[in-house]
Amino acid sequence: MSCYNSSELQVLCSSSQLFLQPLWDRLKTWEAFIQSPFFPVLFSVITYVGFCLPFVVLDVLNPWVPSLRRYKIHPDFSPSARQLLPCLRQTLYQHVVYVFPLTLLHWVHSPKLLPPEAPQLLELVSHIVFCLLLFDGEFFVWHVLHHRVPWLYRTFHKVHHQNSSSFALATQYMSVWELFSLGFFDLVNIKLLKCHPLTVLIFHVVNIWLSVEDHSGYDFPWSTHRLVPFGWYGGVAHHDLHHSQFNCNFAPYFTHWDKLLGTFRPAPLPAWWNCGCVISSAQVGN
Repeated sequence: MSCYNSSELQVLCSSSQLFLQPLWDRLKTWEAFIQSPFFPVLFSVITYVGFCLPFVVLDVLNPWVPSLRRYKIHPDFSPSARQLLPCLRQTLYQHVVYVFPLTLLHWVHSPKLLPPEAPQLLELVSHIVFCLLLFDGEFFVWHVLHHRVPWLYRTFHKVHHQNSSSFALATQYMSVWELFSLGFFDLVNIKLLKCHPLTVLIFHVVNIWLSVEDHSGYDFPWSTHRLVPFGWYGGVAHHDLHHSQFNCNFAPYFTHWDKLLGTFRPAPLPAWWNCGCVISSAQVGN
């Protein structure tokens, strides 16, 4: 009976791996480019700007489309070109001047071929979740220290708080030290869990999306934090409260560290939520 169960498990794992294999085989046709020092920089910038662009478009449309304002945390705020362009310029500058030389150095000292087999689906999903949880805890400690130690805040973290009302392109408006700190946490977690290269790519896509969404200033009914049950994930309103009050909600994504250590502050419900409740109550009354 145990042999039968073991055989079933092997078939399940094999099927899970085959599910991702076509995608991995397709990516491996670009192996020379993926393994080049240019790929990490281009991948990071293109993914980041690509996720920011829809929110930038919404910010441009916001003054002309009143219905968008009920989804904005700060309905009367729209970032100007003088706020958007420096953020974009700093992101590009830091990736070219600082990130690219590091990827070039890594490429020179540790070249290696991509593995022929894709990861199992369960392995990929579990590694991404663990990477997010580890990053969340590491950044929580880093973040608290950089708010509680005045020298650290003034020297390194104050840059990120120059925009009190957050917007998507302000996500990576940070000091070089903060950029490298976050990159270091990512690298350590990936190495610790021995993540497959495909897992690393998908994790970075997820991580960039979550960070951009948290700074976007838009709280939609389909926002990520509304898809995660029991209030485990903070989301955009949760993080915006940190930017406005400074002394709460230090974890970037999840809420457990702030709740355990007494720095959690619940975000107010969005305007569209209250409207929905009023409409529902009126319909029930009728």
